[in-house]
Amino acid sequence: MSVRRHEIQADEIQGLKLFKPLSQLLSKLHLAGCERDRAHNRDLHMDQYMMLLLLYMFNPICVSLRSLQQVSTLKKVQKTLGVSRTSLGSLSEAHQVFDPQLLVGIIAELSGQLKLIPHDARLDDLGAILTLVDGTLIKALPKMTWALWQDEEHRGVKAHVQFELLKGVPISAVITEGNGNEKDILGQNLQSGRFYVNDRGYCKFALFQKMIDIGSSFVGRIGDNSVYEVVKENELSGEVKAAGLLWDRVVRLGSNNKKDILKQPVRILAIECKPHPRRAAGRGPSQGEILLVATDRLDLPADVIALIYQNRWAIEIFFRFFKHVLGCRHLLSHKKDGIELQTYAAIIACLLIALWTGRKPTLRTYEMICYYLMGWATEDELLAHIAKLQKQD
Repeated sequence: MSVRRHEIQADEIQGLKLFKPLSQLLSKLHLAGCERDRAHNRDLHMDQYMMLLLLYMFNPICVSLRSLQQVSTLKKVQKTLGVSRTSLGSLSEAHQVFDPQLLVGIIAELSGQLKLIPHDARLDDLGAILTLVDGTLIKALPKMTWALWQDEEHRGVKAHVQFELLKGVPISAVITEGNGNEKDILGQNLQSGRFYVNDRGYCKFALFQKMIDIGSSFVGRIGDNSVYEVVKENELSGEVKAAGLLWDRVVRLGSNNKKDILKQPVRILAIECKPHPRRAAGRGPSQGEILLVATDRLDLPADVIALIYQNRWAIEIFFRFFKHVLGCRHLLSHKKDGIELQTYAAIIACLLIALWTGRKPTLRTYEMICYYLMGWATEDELLAHIAKLQKQD
């Protein structure tokens, strides 16, 4: 027996004033994509579409494009968010009309308003923005023929994400087919003034050199069998050794035929860790008892380099939040631009939580905001939750 689709009621949508400042920021995109609308009868504009996507992120009642179409008929939503009644066809064709890259400036503007979250004081004076980089796979439907991963029966899209550690939020994402090359995508999207932190999948000497040439730095894991020539052995204190660092060396990295790719010496730190057996096929190599971490920063204490790399796991935690909490395992579009719009909406959602609370997004805070937007929690209860978070600093 089929299950009757839930009809969303007006009293199940409240607290929309939280989105008003963002609505004003997005309004500059109102005419985006209207060049082809010669009849001037478009009923869905880019700012309105993004507001509906954010409503999808924050209200569990909204589970599909059909539910967003229904939400657009509610007078409260229309009045507060400036959204017009729209059709399912307009929602479906959004990826053909709206350019995801127009959201990059919006994300940068929101990110610029964020303060740093509580963190280890040793990360204060690095002279660059700590930026974690990694990719995550999202399962795709068989009809998404462009999203090849392993073979014809295994399709997926990959989100290549950059994440600012000291703000606790993602700041950019690029969507590719599942086997999109992570090193190439990062190389195409490097910025100066950043301190990139990456896992072994990004180990490429030419990429490390490009980071240095552009005015950034890196900390990245390299292969356990990496070849190098020792230039200098740095002495480690007993306290640092007790923390799990085995040695710290300045080296010329690479074999004879690759030694000229990295033009300057770099450091390699050996960090003791718990070994993990080889993972299932296609999910990465096994991990031994020692991690080798390379960096171009010869000036930083060894324990700070180790601390930076240890914090790389923050991006893995974000991926879980992105897919399991914000619902991005379920793709609203089967086209690359549509998935990118949904991904940018998720990034904006994370930025909004951080702006509202002054803390990085967490499941409990997300749930409290959802309860408020669904009418289950009062504004005072939401504010009390935020105040409690801020007392934990």
